[in-house]
Amino acid sequence: MNEYKYLDISVLKGQRIVKITKGNNLIRFDTDQHSYIMQHNQDCCESVSINKIVGDLQSLVGKKIISASDIVGTEKPAECETPEYHDESFTWSTFILKAKGIEVKIVWYGTSNGYYSETVNIDQV
Repeated sequence: MNEYKYLDISVLKGQRIVKITKGNNLIRFDTDQHSYIMQHNQDCCESVSINKIVGDLQSLVGKKIISASDIVGTEKPAECETPEYHDESFTWSTFILKAKGIEVKIVWYGTSNGYYSETVNIDQV
C-alpha cells in the first residue's frame, strides 16, 4: 500500500524533472529527488478533472523547476472555456510550473454540491 504525504505545488521548486506521466485525471512528476502525483482524491458527489494544459508538459523533462505556484478560486482562467455543467459550487485550480524559457499551466475544474472537496492534491509517493 502506498503512503501519501500531501504537499503544495511549490515542493517542485528547485527539483529537476526526470519523467512526467499523464494519466486519466492525474499527473505524475518524477524528479531527481522524489515522485509526486497531482490528482483529486474522489469522495462521493463531486467531479474534479483536468480542464486544460497550456504549454507542453514534456518540455519540462530534464529541466530544473525555478517557479511552482498555484491560483485557486472561482474566476475562470482566460485560456479555458466554461464547462456546460455547473453544480452549486465550483473551483478553478491553476498550477503554474516554470523552467528556464518554459511555462506550463495545468488547469483543473472541480464542481460539487458544496459539501465535498473540489481541491487538487500534490501527493509525495
